Amino acid sequence: MAPRPTRRSTVTIAKAPTDQPTWRLLLGYVRPHRWALLAGAVLSLVTGATGLLLPLVARELIDDLSHDRAITGALLLMSGLVVANAAVGALGSYVLRRTAESVVLGARRALSSYLLRLRITAVDRSEPGDLMARITSDTTLLREVTTDSLVGLGTGGLTLVATVVMMGLVDPVLLAVTLAVIVGAGTILGVIVPRINRASRQAQDAVGVMGASLERILGALRTVKASGAEHREERTLHEAAEESWRQSVRAAKWSAAAGNTAGLAMQIAFITVLAVGGARVATGAVDVGTLVAFLLYVFYLMSPIQQVVGAITQYQTGAAALARIQEALRLPAEPAAEPAPLPAAGVEPAALAFEDVRFRYADDLPYVHHGVTFAVPARGMTAFVGPSGAGKTTVFSLIERFYDPEAGTITLDGRDLVDWELSQLRSAIGYVEQDAPVLSGSLKDNLLLGNPDADDDAVTRVLKTTRLDGLVARLPSGLDTLVGHRGTKLSGGERQRVAIARALLRRPRLLLLDEATSQLDAVNEAALRDTVADVARTTTVLVVAHRLSTVTMADRIVVMDAGRVRAVGTHRELVAADPLYAELAATQFLATAG
Repeated sequence: MAPRPTRRSTVTIAKAPTDQPTWRLLLGYVRPHRWALLAGAVLSLVTGATGLLLPLVARELIDDLSHDRAITGALLLMSGLVVANAAVGALGSYVLRRTAESVVLGARRALSSYLLRLRITAVDRSEPGDLMARITSDTTLLREVTTDSLVGLGTGGLTLVATVVMMGLVDPVLLAVTLAVIVGAGTILGVIVPRINRASRQAQDAVGVMGASLERILGALRTVKASGAEHREERTLHEAAEESWRQSVRAAKWSAAAGNTAGLAMQIAFITVLAVGGARVATGAVDVGTLVAFLLYVFYLMSPIQQVVGAITQYQTGAAALARIQEALRLPAEPAAEPAPLPAAGVEPAALAFEDVRFRYADDLPYVHHGVTFAVPARGMTAFVGPSGAGKTTVFSLIERFYDPEAGTITLDGRDLVDWELSQLRSAIGYVEQDAPVLSGSLKDNLLLGNPDADDDAVTRVLKTTRLDGLVARLPSGLDTLVGHRGTKLSGGERQRVAIARALLRRPRLLLLDEATSQLDAVNEAALRDTVADVARTTTVLVVAHRLSTVTMADRIVVMDAGRVRAVGTHRELVAADPLYAELAATQFLATAG
C-alpha cells in the first residue's frame, strides 16, 4: 500500500538576510554604535581642522620674518595647534578603536547565536571549521573596515575636500596642477581596487578551508595517527595554508600598488607644484610665503588621500568578509525561542505515534523511511531492532525534529510535532546519542548541561543510579575534574553513563536511548538495564538496541527493516511470528553463548 500523501512538515526558518549592498550591511552592524562612532569621527575632523590651520600660521610666520615683525605669537599659536592636534588625535583614535571592537563583539554574538540555531540539515552540508573561521577570522576584519573604511572614508574625504578648498583659496592655478595629477592616479586606482576585492575573498575562503581541514583532523587525531596518515594530512593542511598565503600575498600586492600609486601621485604633485610655483614666484604672481603655504598643504594632502585610498582598499577586504558572514546568516535556522521549563516531577509521560512517515536526508539521496507507522503508549519501554541501515536512529532524529519528514505525521500526546514549539518539545525529551558525546569542561558541567538548576540531591541520586558515584570518588577533583576534549579522559562506558545521567537529570517525559549501553561491561550494563526498567515505570522509554538482554525486557518491540516496520510485539510473540526477528534473536543468543 502506497503511503498516503500528507502535508509537508513546515518549519519556521529564521528570516535570512536579503542580498544588500555591502555598505548597507556594514551600516547594520555599526548602527548600535553610531553615536560613539560619530564622536570619534568628530574628533578626527577636529584633528584635521587643527592641521589645516598650520600652513596658514606658517605663512603668517614667514611674513612676520620677512617684515622684521615679532614671531612669538605665531610660534605660540603653532605650538598650541601641534599639541592640540596630537591630543585630540589620540583621543579620537581610542574612541574609534573601542567602537570597532564593539562592532566585532556584536557581530560575533549575532553570528554565534545564529549558528547555534542552525538546522541540522544546514550543519550536515557545512564544514564546522569553515563556520568557525567566519566567527573568528571574518568578524575580525570588521574592526578595520569600521575604523579604516567607514570612518576613514568619511573623515578622510571631508578633510580632503577642506584641504582642496584651502588650497584653492591660497592659489587656484597651483590647485589645478595638483588636481590633474590626482585624477590620473584615481584612474589607475579604479583598475586596482576590484582586484583587491577578489583576492581578499579568495584569501578568506582559503582560511575557511584550512579551518575545516584542521577541525577534521583534530576531531579524528587518534585515527589519523593509528593509520599512519600524519604526512598525508599534513600535506592537506599545508596546501590549504599555502593557498591562503598565495591569495593574501596577491591581495597585499594590489593593496601595495594602490598605496604606492597614491604616494607617487603626491610626489609628482609636489615636484610639479614646486616647478610651477617657483616660476610664478619668479614672475611675481605669488610671494614666497604663499608658495610655502601651498607646499605645506600638498604635504598635508598626502594624509587624507592615503586615508581615503586605505579606506577603499580596506573596504574591499571587509566586503569579502561581510559576504562570508552573510552566507552563514543565510543558512536555514530554527526560530529563536526562550528555553522552556523542564517537566515537573511526577508529570504524566508522553505518548508517541508515527503514521505513514516518509523521509530522506537530501533530495538526491534514497528514502530512509518508506511509510513508517507505529504507536507507543504513555509509560513503558519500547525497543527498536533491525539490521544496520533500517532507519532506527532516524526515528529518534525525527522525534527531536532535527529533521522533518517529507510525508506522514508524527504526534506527541496526539499533537503533531510541527505544532509544538521546539524548545517546549525538546524540554520534554531526554536523548542519549549513539556515540554519547561529552563536551570539554568539568564532569559537573556535562551532567548539568540539560538542567543547570538541578540540586545536589538530584545529582547525587542520578550518580548513584548510573553507578558514576564510584568514578567521582576516584577523580582528583570530584565533579569539578576536567574531562578533556570530547571526554577523552573518560572511558567509552563512562561517557555513556555520563550521557544517561545527563538525560535523567532532565526528568524527561520521553527518554530516547540509542545503543546507550553498547560500551558497558556486563556488571554496569545489568545495573543500568535495571535502572532503565525502573525509569520505564514512570516514563516512556524508547531504546535502539542490538543486545538481546535489553530487548527481552521491553514491553514492546518494533522490528524495522529497509525503512519499514515489519512487526510489533513482545519478544516471545516475535520469535514465533517474524523470521527476521527470530534470526536476530538467534544470532544474539549465539553471541551471548560464545
